[in-house]
Amino acid sequence: MNIKHLQLFIHLCDSKSFSKTAAAMHISPSALSRQIQKLEQEAEQQLFLRDNRSVELTLAGKKLLPVAMRILSEWQQYQSQFNTSGNELVGEIRLFCSVTASYSHLPELLSEFRLRHPLIELKVSTGDPAQAIDKVLSDEADIAISALPEQLPSKVSFEPISDIPLSVIAPAGVSSFADTLQSEDPDWSSIPFIVPEAGTARERANTWFKKMKIKPNIYAQVSGHEAIVSMVALGCGVGIAPDVVINNSPVRDKIEKLKLAPIKPFELGVCCLRSQIDNPLIKALWDVAEGKTI
Repeated sequence: MNIKHLQLFIHLCDSKSFSKTAAAMHISPSALSRQIQKLEQEAEQQLFLRDNRSVELTLAGKKLLPVAMRILSEWQQYQSQFNTSGNELVGEIRLFCSVTASYSHLPELLSEFRLRHPLIELKVSTGDPAQAIDKVLSDEADIAISALPEQLPSKVSFEPISDIPLSVIAPAGVSSFADTLQSEDPDWSSIPFIVPEAGTARERANTWFKKMKIKPNIYAQVSGHEAIVSMVALGCGVGIAPDVVINNSPVRDKIEKLKLAPIKPFELGVCCLRSQIDNPLIKALWDVAEGKTI
């Protein structure tokens, strides 16, 4: 199989758009289509279902994707050992993090890394931080910025870079439960709560509820911490969110932190598969993270 064909195939699996992949990989859509057809001929399978509006993987395509990623990763490792430009590492790292982490922690982490390894290409994707470790386990990301869960999967290595406090927040303006919050002994069961749908922050929230002996009235379970802050600002309920998200939110002036019993902070760090820790590209970023406390 042609390495270039595999690179195009992997990118198309992610973008699900011939036009987007063609633009990103600097070829014409027609040339991309021809190369995908060649790959399908080699595989003797149809890899995509496509029409004028959408591109979807077939079952054969889904089975080929992890194989293609493994071949490409091993090829990049091989290239890095015999790079003719000297000792510079060359290749691509797929990194996953939350939107907030992409500007609160990623720039400082990558500033030194880019100086050390200017030829390594970073492909950054963002999303719900609760999905970070799953992204690594499913080989959708080589490395991720994630909170340390209560139970770290045995296949995953974790390197801490920062402690992240959490706060209970309420709308700064008028809300249907403002009077209840101002009382000396609020009836928490009557107050709507907005909590993370999953992940370490949800674990911390559940522990805090037990500590406070609160049976929460859950108004919404939200994927992504940024949305929690926005919903609180709109007066939908009381929320629990990481301070780094609260402090960087564009609606931070519309919420207030409640002075209540503290919630246990969580450790933020980088994670990858243990089996990939010796990959020269992954190790290069890992070594930078080990020397960082952000």
